[in-house]
Amino acid sequence: MTSSQDNQSLPARTSASITILGSTGSIGKSTLEVIALHSRYRVFALTANNNVAEMLQQCMRFQPVFAVMVDADAANQLEQVLLGQGSTTRVLAGEEALLAVARHPSVDTVMAAIVGAAGLPPTLAAVEASKKVLLANKEALIMAGELFMQTLAASDAILLPIDSEHNAVFQCLPPESRLAGSDIRRQGVRRIVLTASGGPFRETSLDELAQVTPAQACRHPNWSMGRKISVDSATMMNKGLEVIEACFLFGVGPQQIDVLIHPQSIVHSMVEYLDGSVIAQLGSPDMRIPISYSLAWPERINSGASFLDLAKQPDLQFFAPDLTRFPCLRLGLEAAEQGGTAPTILNAANEIAVESFLRGGIGFTDIPVIIARVQAQMTCRKADSIDIIRQADEQARAIARELTARN
Repeated sequence: MTSSQDNQSLPARTSASITILGSTGSIGKSTLEVIALHSRYRVFALTANNNVAEMLQQCMRFQPVFAVMVDADAANQLEQVLLGQGSTTRVLAGEEALLAVARHPSVDTVMAAIVGAAGLPPTLAAVEASKKVLLANKEALIMAGELFMQTLAASDAILLPIDSEHNAVFQCLPPESRLAGSDIRRQGVRRIVLTASGGPFRETSLDELAQVTPAQACRHPNWSMGRKISVDSATMMNKGLEVIEACFLFGVGPQQIDVLIHPQSIVHSMVEYLDGSVIAQLGSPDMRIPISYSLAWPERINSGASFLDLAKQPDLQFFAPDLTRFPCLRLGLEAAEQGGTAPTILNAANEIAVESFLRGGIGFTDIPVIIARVQAQMTCRKADSIDIIRQADEQARAIARELTARN
């Protein structure tokens, strides 16, 4: 990776060729909305798992060079329809195709928006190929943070966070220490404060939480997100994962990161300095803002989001999180402290537990119980190779599946 000073002096590109990993998800769709506003961007490749209908619409509108469907049957369906429509987009299938479009020499920028562990290999491929990587896939750092940052340091890639909280921290840091891998403690930073809405159950009685349905858990009060991420917000596991991610992105320990519940989702995060100053980033709760910021960095461009009118906003409130109400946050903080494969185990168990909850296999309050049981059955190891990380991930998933099946 080039030094932060070298990167700060780079002229902004007048055009960019972009691969979007996970284009049919909420982040992928929002990215395309921003791209549609600016002629400087060209879509090189779009990828998805199996959503043929959505991918077809995106291909017809943006005419990418490649469309990748991980599912082979979905790829065949898409190819036939695109041929019938006279599209020149080439359809590829499988995970190897994801890697190919992530590191293709014609690509400048990669939006890494595949949810879950599946997003790790293509995101790493983009970093290894020295792309400008817009990281919306937090699991890449949670599962393999140390290896990921080592790969980043050995490349000329630029890593920019898309999560609204990490993007906000990025914007609040001194320019010379913004890029991932910099030591922000040398710039007078005392602590990072990540804000959280508290989700839809911030005031729900603990007794009622056991009866929560998937539809209720996915009904976020402020943000429009995918189902898995919405459940993580409802349990506040997303904030535990974000603490782990922030440790790697900004080179700090979990003791230098605090979490505050901020129901209005206007202050997206804050940075406190040794002199007592606190710098915050505010904006409407719209993912197009961090997406546009990262796409054009170091410039700023129109995101299409509404502008913030503070005079019309309700009072801004902040509360310390209740770890009894949100045990998933506690589990995340503990995994951040433990390090090694603990975050990998946490993430894998959470993915399986949330998946089971969404299909009606377990209750909402069973999610942290399943995760804790998986953690209790596994030994945390040093995460110093991709094989160890994959083994921990696979073992945790297997145990979690067994536990959810018994429920």
